[in-house]
Amino acid sequence: MVPSPQALGQMLGALDMIGIAVFAASGALAAARTGQTLVTAIFFALVTGVGGGTVRDLLIGAPVFWVHGSPVAAICVAVASAVWLTPERWWRERALEWLDAAGLAAYAVFGAAKALTWGVPEFQAALMGVLTACVGGILRDVLAGVPSILIRPELYVTAAALAAGLHVALVAAGLPPFVAAFPAAAAGFALRGAAIRFRLALPAYGGKR
Repeated sequence: MVPSPQALGQMLGALDMIGIAVFAASGALAAARTGQTLVTAIFFALVTGVGGGTVRDLLIGAPVFWVHGSPVAAICVAVASAVWLTPERWWRERALEWLDAAGLAAYAVFGAAKALTWGVPEFQAALMGVLTACVGGILRDVLAGVPSILIRPELYVTAAALAAGLHVALVAAGLPPFVAAFPAAAAGFALRGAAIRFRLALPAYGGKR
């Protein structure tokens, strides 16, 4: 039995909240691993969870999504508290990377989808998806004082671009946005996961000729 559009829309909303939660968790975990306080962990979680979406909304002229009656800030606080209160041994060494991968794929798709609903042209909408997915992680790494995920060798922005671009392409081909979101997010997560597992990277600039 195929779910109704309303049910699929609710599923997308739930996945959006899950994406925010896992991105917030990656921020809180980054703070916890550097021995920060709970207040700092909450700040990391909030910045990581809403950073990309805030930049997107400001650029497309939409109300900032987490400010007006949204549970997003409360979700970030709850997730950060849960991460900070759990023993460090509960978190596998690469948990941060996998949480970030899940958030990356979800945010890329939702960023592109929201831009499309606000009348942004297709190419620019895909770019909004990439910004939505990447900015929070970049801010997290800057705050944590570690090399930014953006300049690490393995694929990262490329995975976000795949998820956002595939979503835009599928919508342009006639699929409803709530249907196009799932294969697009899965493709982005799969590529990022392969990059984590096998250290896949694009060729670097050679410099000398």
